[in-house]
Amino acid sequence: MAYRVLVVDDSSFFCRRVKDILNQDRLLEVIGIARNGEEAIKMVTELKPDVVTMDVEMPVMDGITAVKRIMQIQPLPILMFSSLTSDGAKATLDALDAGALDFLPKKFEDIARNSKESVELLQNRVRTLAAKRGLVARRYSTASKTAFNSPGTTAKTQIFMRSSSVVVAPAASQTDVKESFSTIRRSSGKRYELLAIGTSTGGPVALQKILTELPETFPHPIILVQHMPGSFTKAFADRLNHNCKITVKEATHGERLVKGCAYLAPGGKQMLIEGSSRNATVNIVETHDQAHHLFKPSVDLTFQSISQVYAGNVLGIILTGMGSDGKEGCAALKQKGAKIWAQDEQTCVVYGMPQAVTKANISERNIPIFDIAKSIVLEMQIK
Repeated sequence: MAYRVLVVDDSSFFCRRVKDILNQDRLLEVIGIARNGEEAIKMVTELKPDVVTMDVEMPVMDGITAVKRIMQIQPLPILMFSSLTSDGAKATLDALDAGALDFLPKKFEDIARNSKESVELLQNRVRTLAAKRGLVARRYSTASKTAFNSPGTTAKTQIFMRSSSVVVAPAASQTDVKESFSTIRRSSGKRYELLAIGTSTGGPVALQKILTELPETFPHPIILVQHMPGSFTKAFADRLNHNCKITVKEATHGERLVKGCAYLAPGGKQMLIEGSSRNATVNIVETHDQAHHLFKPSVDLTFQSISQVYAGNVLGIILTGMGSDGKEGCAALKQKGAKIWAQDEQTCVVYGMPQAVTKANISERNIPIFDIAKSIVLEMQIK
């Protein structure tokens, strides 16, 4: 049976093209089109789609408000279409905070010319998110009724729990979580000089969850590689910096890595780390001779460069994301003696990237997203 899709956009042309593209896939069926957020809410309750594609800017009711309402009344996966502007970046990040599962840049020219790459990307992304419908619904019905209202739950935690970038296992009690965490409490005693994290689909909220829990006294530099358009990364870094105790910034060419600062790779470029572990610097390049790396930025390329500078004194973590970017880079790090962890399947939006390092026996731990920050602090013996 095909996944049922609701398309929400005030552009008749865009709606028609998205509908045509999705209906070409035998596993997808567009069951309705809404012209604004208000219509979308009504059609979600009447048609009960498996997934929604949502524009950000619309008359009557914008996409962000619609996402918030939908996640309150009938939680389901939502894919945002966003413009490649700084305002579009902020709005998209707001939508992810509100509960949207993922986003794609809104490129009229690609939709119009029906390019194979754009068609396959949209179809694959909608299919992948639609398959998460049951997990999103269970997460909201379970987490919202229990942990969301439990004593000690902070406002930031509530915002995180509202976001569909994390799926909480409905069968797991608080006791289960504590028991599972107790098995990874003891530090290995290894010496570290760098933390490196790579992610893609679902990464923005997952990164926010981890980084907001790291202490101000974090003793090492942090490298972040998130698949994201170039116009989005500065806005994302600024948002993280505002919410975190550590410093977070979009990396710039030539700057020196310092402890307690997280460097986000700029979108649309490659970020390499050069020099020595005591004097490591950032090298931002437009292109790279390893042309098979399609992602800009590429987790593989960045992690491989880290292995040449920091050798094995690295904790590398792969979070939720589609594909296998990061597997080669993690293999290079592990060969030098680094430790590699992966986010567990149940809390991933897409288990592709963590699964790749897990199946290759590169990752030694698979950790739920809500335990990763604690695990980092304990493993690195941070006071």
